[in-house]
Amino acid sequence: MSRFANDGKTFQSIFEELHQNPELSLHEYETTKRIKNWLQGQSVTLRETSLPTGVFAEISGDLNGPAVGLRADIDALPIHEQTDLPYQSQNEGVMHACGHDFHTTALLWAAALLKQNQLDLPGTVRLIFQPAEETGHGGLKVVKDGQLKGLDAVVGIHNKPDLPVGTIGIKAGPLMAACDKFKITFNGIGGHAAIPERTRDPIVAASSFVQTAQTIVSRNISPKHEAVVSITSIHGGDVWNVLPGKVELLGTVRTFYDQDRDLIIDRFAAIADGLQQAFNVQIAVEWGQGTPSVFNEEKIARIIREANENEVRVVTPEVSVAGDDFSCFQREVPGVFAFVGSNGPEDWHHPAYRVTLKGSALPQNSIIALRLPF
Repeated sequence: MSRFANDGKTFQSIFEELHQNPELSLHEYETTKRIKNWLQGQSVTLRETSLPTGVFAEISGDLNGPAVGLRADIDALPIHEQTDLPYQSQNEGVMHACGHDFHTTALLWAAALLKQNQLDLPGTVRLIFQPAEETGHGGLKVVKDGQLKGLDAVVGIHNKPDLPVGTIGIKAGPLMAACDKFKITFNGIGGHAAIPERTRDPIVAASSFVQTAQTIVSRNISPKHEAVVSITSIHGGDVWNVLPGKVELLGTVRTFYDQDRDLIIDRFAAIADGLQQAFNVQIAVEWGQGTPSVFNEEKIARIIREANENEVRVVTPEVSVAGDDFSCFQREVPGVFAFVGSNGPEDWHHPAYRVTLKGSALPQNSIIALRLPF
């Protein structure tokens, strides 16, 4: 019998064990074993997978009914925990600083309730314990592994520290941003700072790019659409009296609409072309396209919202400029991502981050959060 079997253990104790044993993206081997053991202890059917980490399972009632996927992410972050919790991380330098242990526990609890009520299920529920969300690659790996095939809808949750426990944030349309990164290299000709006419100064060109890039959002994107262009690193030169031959810029772009994302990419190229001519330098733009935006399907969002309104407090949340690769699922299957209030003192990815719990066990309404849209 699995130590996660229904032997009187509270789901809070499961949550605490997961929190104490965090694992980084694509290294969630022990977490995978724990999840499998618990599900097998509940006689939940596991699905085959080629992925080394992550767990996929199904609970079926009426095979002619709809198939809905429920997703939780299972990986942690390379952060040294700085809390006073009695169940702190035992893996030095690794921490569940984004609440994926909370998400995993929620889906395990959902699995228990679904299994208890399996005969009354008017369809099939697929449980998706996804690896490697923090690297932005796990969602796509799950898609390529075929774990979304045959689903009619997919639902995911993420805790939200600025919402109180017992509150769910659900909205149609954009919820979390597409997260892209860029590197721009300015190649000129270095030389003595006192004779700049014999150089092709990449610092001046890079400075012009920094200023011009800030007009992309303000003068190209509709004020009704949120977007961010941030340059986060500038490196060029090492000596006070020498102009360098190269400058590099790094940064990120956050958008919620595909057309805005494409427009910014085009504007980057156009600005680079213009500055090459103006400053006689070579400019190379490298674009690291990340996950697309989390964009909730309207009909499913409405169904889930209505199903929860008598169970918990439902609000319309503000969009988040953070990203989540649940969006990869939504490009394959209609889906909804929702925020679950965790009332934390710190936000995601902070060393003092924690999920606020009530009582001796996780409260059902705040941890399960989403009633199935049947």
